[in-house]
Amino acid sequence: MDKTDKTISSTGKGKRKSEGKWDAGRIPDLSGRTAVVTGANSGIGFTAAAELARAGAHVVFAVRDLERGRAAAAKVSGSTEVRRLDLADLASVREFAEGWDGPLDLLVNNAGVMLLPERRTRDGFEMQFGTNHLGHFALTNLLLPHITDRVVTVSSGAHRMGDGFIHFENLNLDGIYAPQRAYSQSKLANLLFTLELQRRLTESGSRVRSLAAHPGWAATNLQSHTANPVSRVLMAVGNKVVAQDDKGGALPTLFAATQDLPGASFVGPSGPMEMRGAPTLVGRSAAASDVAAAERLWTASEELTGAVFPLVGAAS
Repeated sequence: MDKTDKTISSTGKGKRKSEGKWDAGRIPDLSGRTAVVTGANSGIGFTAAAELARAGAHVVFAVRDLERGRAAAAKVSGSTEVRRLDLADLASVREFAEGWDGPLDLLVNNAGVMLLPERRTRDGFEMQFGTNHLGHFALTNLLLPHITDRVVTVSSGAHRMGDGFIHFENLNLDGIYAPQRAYSQSKLANLLFTLELQRRLTESGSRVRSLAAHPGWAATNLQSHTANPVSRVLMAVGNKVVAQDDKGGALPTLFAATQDLPGASFVGPSGPMEMRGAPTLVGRSAAASDVAAAERLWTASEELTGAVFPLVGAAS
């Protein structure tokens, strides 16, 4: 069994009971594996990191606030470390990647911001697009020579909302900014990135896979940072009535990270409207399946970040 197969196997030491709904207890043994989880200090990122570590992986908490990251990692049973990463600052992204040495089995692009008032990253990008998409785009490409198994990018059902397309002529949404429009564009970008990354990996002969997941409606601290106070109240109510907790919200990410799935798969909850429930393969909007838009977004993202796909012409 090769290194990639061991990570995703459901046999041998990592065997778990297969009957019933999938849960974190069915994660295979990940001993000897290394994972990076962005935004691992709280919410579904923390839960995903904790479960990967419990299954035997060495998990790197890639976080903006080292103090909070260390406090979170201290709660986890297993092998962990904490490294600084600010996805809203490309210099920080490059510093993180340049400090990496050795193989990396799994990269979980989890961190994100949601429904913020209009603001910019350090490099001048609209904050939600810059953090949720461009930061992870650059991080993935810079780390890709080290990655041996897969990249999992966390998107959202909100990719179906907003305008339903990428504003290629106005990616910063200057003059038309609205928190939901910007958030939905960033989550659509996550799925187009996943699609084009898989195409490029396949074309290069790499065995690395690119997958996406969404948590459904998970009660996390993201909702408390929204720009609209009315939205905050409605989300607080929804968190109590509809949402699943962090553990449930992390299951699609963990399923995508550890199960034998085709490249470009999208995982979400199996319940009504994909709000909650056990993880399963789910569909995506037509806009999120647009291969021409995916390639165009990739080209634009390379130009904006300076990070390019590093595996052209060479199998990984």
